[in-house]
Amino acid sequence: MKSRPSTQAAELVRRRVATGTTAALLGLTVALGGVLASPAVAAEPTAITGVILGVGADEAQRTVSWYSSADTAQQLQVAPTASVVDGQFPADAATFAATGTANIATSGGFNRHATITNLKEQTPYSYRVGSEGNWSATYSFKTQDFEGNYDFLFFGDPQIGSSGDTAEDGAGWKDTLDVALAANPNAELLVSGGDQVESANNESHWNAFLGPDKLRQYPWAATIGNHDVGGKAYEQHFATPNTDKSGAYYSNGDPASNSSGGDYWYIYKDVLFIDLNSNSYATSQGGGGDAAHLAYVTDVINKHGSEAKWKVLTYHHSIYSPADHAKDSDNKTRRVDFPTTFSKLGVDLVLQGHDHSYSRSYEIKNGQKANPDEQPGEAQLYPGPGGVVYVTANSASGSKYYDITKPDSSGTSGAGNGADPLNPDNYWYNSVQNQEHVRTYVKVQVRNDQLVVQNVRSGTCAAPNAAVEKGNWCNNTSEAQPVGSVVDDFTVHNYHGDGQDIQVNVPNAAPGEFGWTIDGNNGLVDLGTAVEQGGDHFEAGGKLNPISVSDTRRSLAPWSISAGVSDFRDAGKTFSGSYLGWSPRVLQAGAGAQAGDTVASGYADQGKGLSVSQVLGSAGQGHTRGTAKVGADLSLKIPDSVEKGSYQATLTITALSS
Repeated sequence: MKSRPSTQAAELVRRRVATGTTAALLGLTVALGGVLASPAVAAEPTAITGVILGVGADEAQRTVSWYSSADTAQQLQVAPTASVVDGQFPADAATFAATGTANIATSGGFNRHATITNLKEQTPYSYRVGSEGNWSATYSFKTQDFEGNYDFLFFGDPQIGSSGDTAEDGAGWKDTLDVALAANPNAELLVSGGDQVESANNESHWNAFLGPDKLRQYPWAATIGNHDVGGKAYEQHFATPNTDKSGAYYSNGDPASNSSGGDYWYIYKDVLFIDLNSNSYATSQGGGGDAAHLAYVTDVINKHGSEAKWKVLTYHHSIYSPADHAKDSDNKTRRVDFPTTFSKLGVDLVLQGHDHSYSRSYEIKNGQKANPDEQPGEAQLYPGPGGVVYVTANSASGSKYYDITKPDSSGTSGAGNGADPLNPDNYWYNSVQNQEHVRTYVKVQVRNDQLVVQNVRSGTCAAPNAAVEKGNWCNNTSEAQPVGSVVDDFTVHNYHGDGQDIQVNVPNAAPGEFGWTIDGNNGLVDLGTAVEQGGDHFEAGGKLNPISVSDTRRSLAPWSISAGVSDFRDAGKTFSGSYLGWSPRVLQAGAGAQAGDTVASGYADQGKGLSVSQVLGSAGQGHTRGTAKVGADLSLKIPDSVEKGSYQATLTITALSS
């Protein structure tokens, strides 16, 4: 009988298939549900921008500032460049914790600042900022000799954004830095005349200002200009040393307000720099005005003036400028307030900006021309007591220039803007005035007994020169006045009174060295033929070839010369080196040499003799420098059981010094 397929079984099979299919669809639905749900996303890495290297309190310090997209704990890491291999910092790289706060709303994000300390001179360094796993790019700088001559560069009003073309202003600024530092690669400071940007809180202006890589390689000494002061971005972008941010040094008297302020100072080699927020000039504004600045300068110079040979002030608002701002009422106020105190305190040079033109004053004493006979453009200046030279820098970016204005009849001292009797086209206070509508910078060479100051062209009428590109006139012939040519050149000589100062430069002493040689030649020390003694042993003697030791190190570190002897051998025959002893001697005194202890032959007491290394001569810490000779009388005692032969051994000499 044929069997028939079971309908029930078939239905079960179908149900199982249907159930399986349903399960598959449910699985697919779950998977789709997972796609539609909000996915888990890895945290965005912290963005680090706006890194800038700043000046520290002295030549062994630098500050670094930057912006961060996240409010996280961050640090600065620095190491000698030679120890950074394939971008990896060594385990012992120095780290410095960063401080900072939230930025104002228009800036967004957060600011961070850190100070590098204990730098060594003449050392290339690499640094980065951020945190483990989220570091910035690596940047580098180099320290120079911490004593002696050096150059710094002074830049007037980049004022990025002033022309209306931020990119072209930034290009001019970058070109000036590139030109200046290509010509002066060993310059050690970049000093600001203020007005880094056109709009205080416009971060696109700040980004263009901070764009050049040179600002991460050379320290920038920032100055607050009138275009920087109206917001917190200046303080967010810069950390300055020894800064007093009391209300007296803010134009509105309120450090917590949406404005920047503060006065600061630092010493770099032989120059005491003092930087003032000249935006605060009148107490009617709310701050301490010029009186507060003068009290600050007086206090700093009284406390630290003796630590430096030169005193240089920087602030933004030029009080002896030749162009649009020459007759401004606030500058006239400063022109009355500042000069007498600066003269009394022995200030040598004042560096200013604001008027987008170049000028160099005569020697000014107590608000008047110090020497009526000083000629316009005189190159060699010998200021008497109280004589101060004031320099105004032109635009470093080409974003804006101001044309030179005409003197009036308001007088030739104090706040007056009268004409110079020796050159009526100039103001009475200016020895040199210049406006060509080309970018320039000021180079200051700090030398033993003089400051050499040059105003140098960093551009011509050609682009990048945004103000000229937008229709301003330009008076420059690139063939006769090329990039790198000098507009003005003068030397300020130090004042020595009625006497004669005596100066000597003492360089770093050579570190010296430690060394030793075997005096004469490294010949065989022949102990002769051993003589039988006492019926039970042989004895022989001789003298070690003298060893010359020379130590000229400044550290006066301890040293020692030691030696040990191998076994004596003659083909397959041998006896122990322990049978050799010595009595060390200082043959020529010097280098603090002291003879080592006598070491007896090990024959009598089974001692080790010279089979282990023993001290021949040594000197302790702090010994005198010089040359010595050390030697030793050798004594060999061997048992009479030693077979006849001609034996030799090797004396190994070891020199140790810390």
